[in-house]
Amino acid sequence: MIKPVQFQSGALADLRVLELGTLLAGPFCGQLLGDMGAEVIKIEPPNQGDPMRVWGRQKHGDPSLWWPVVARNKKSITLDLRQSAGQQVLKELVGKADFLLENFRPGTMEKWGLDYPTLAAINPRLIMIRVSGYGQTGPYAHRAGFGAIGEAMGGLRYVVGDPASPPSRVGISIGDSLAATFACVGALSALHYRERTGRGQVVDSAIYEAVLQMMESLITEYDQAGFIRERTGAILPNVAPSNVYPTTEGWVLIAANQDTVFRRLCEAMGDPSLAQRAEYVDHQARGAHQQELDELIGRWTATLSTSAVLDLMDRHGVPAGLIYRPPDMLTDPQFAAREAIVTVKHPQFGDLRMQNVAPKLSETPGAIRSPSPELGQHNDAIYAGLMGYPAERIAELRRNKVI
Repeated sequence: MIKPVQFQSGALADLRVLELGTLLAGPFCGQLLGDMGAEVIKIEPPNQGDPMRVWGRQKHGDPSLWWPVVARNKKSITLDLRQSAGQQVLKELVGKADFLLENFRPGTMEKWGLDYPTLAAINPRLIMIRVSGYGQTGPYAHRAGFGAIGEAMGGLRYVVGDPASPPSRVGISIGDSLAATFACVGALSALHYRERTGRGQVVDSAIYEAVLQMMESLITEYDQAGFIRERTGAILPNVAPSNVYPTTEGWVLIAANQDTVFRRLCEAMGDPSLAQRAEYVDHQARGAHQQELDELIGRWTATLSTSAVLDLMDRHGVPAGLIYRPPDMLTDPQFAAREAIVTVKHPQFGDLRMQNVAPKLSETPGAIRSPSPELGQHNDAIYAGLMGYPAERIAELRRNKVI
């Protein structure tokens, strides 16, 4: 493995990633690898940078409040890959990298002469991570494919929302994030193969396929039973009780759909015999009588305060909780005990709170080692330090607006 140049810790500390992508589908994969210790060198167009620098909400004209999260633990260098000189620099960087991560439209890297066979000839150990809407092959591969389209094609959009409304969306860019997460899984699988063989390979992660992976038995239900899942709002059909129930002051989520857990819920409600009734005796029966069971439980919870319901559920071992917003997360003792949210020193925002690294590793925990970088902040460290370019070459690259 090639030793990184600075401030590394974590399970992937001896690995280097060249991140070429923009927005989210590629950069979130880079964030995951960086969180676990990899040195992530983000390559951005000169004088422009990743659009994520200004996407999302902003505060008083400052950069995006999303950028510090997705760009943490990364270094930024500038490089114009549309110029032949920039393409040559990338090839030289590839010789010192473990991963190359990109999420351009398929064919873009090939157009620039940066296809995998060319790069693998330079570095046979290189693992190329490619994230796109439809994958690198097939009749749709050339199409522009944002996350929203992948969510729809993968089946998620159709089942999300109230049945009385048109298909809705999850309130986050879940398609992009899922494709990035599966890309990370693929990259680490390819890394394990490389340890045995010394050979890299291409990881091809399509947004619509990543979404499809999460759709449980959606395909087999239709294939074998002709059943098409519909929008069901706050419930999963035939999984009961598992819903949001009213209290005297708000709402509480209770999930007691397993037989033993449902019996404990009935005890908490003061009616153990309820679990023996034919309509509720097992999972299938409760599913068939889902609406009436939810109404029955709702009438009971509506007589109690939220804290009283949560206390009863805790004492009887029934999963229950609140529907959290950021203020709830920032004051919750569980979040605090596990440091699920941490404060990062940021040059523009000062103390900036964000989600911590997940999952937690006992021997080589990940960490937020550095805040999001300024555009081109690490040009000198990488081009002069890592690559050993003489000052004359760096000056020429700047003069020609290659970096």
